[in-house]
Amino acid sequence: MSYTDAQVSSAVAAVEKYRSSETGEVGAALAVVGLSSERVAKEAQIRDDMIRVAHRAGASLRQLAEVSKLDRKTVTAIVGATVRSHD
Repeated sequence: MSYTDAQVSSAVAAVEKYRSSETGEVGAALAVVGLSSERVAKEAQIRDDMIRVAHRAGASLRQLAEVSKLDRKTVTAIVGATVRSHD
């Protein structure tokens, strides 16, 4: 697999965003934690969008809580949240 210069530059910038001035093992660990946090946030955003879609399609809060492994209070908050545009 090959990558463009822009893709490589983007990856390097993302890693450097979290490494700060740290080098070596600490810097690498910080980069992994930061990138993982971004991914988790994006996946939660997608999950919440799909919970709202499923609810509009007729899924109950109980069903949504079971499949998402969230409590009903959390699912209710997600369903009732005003959706904002994603970056």
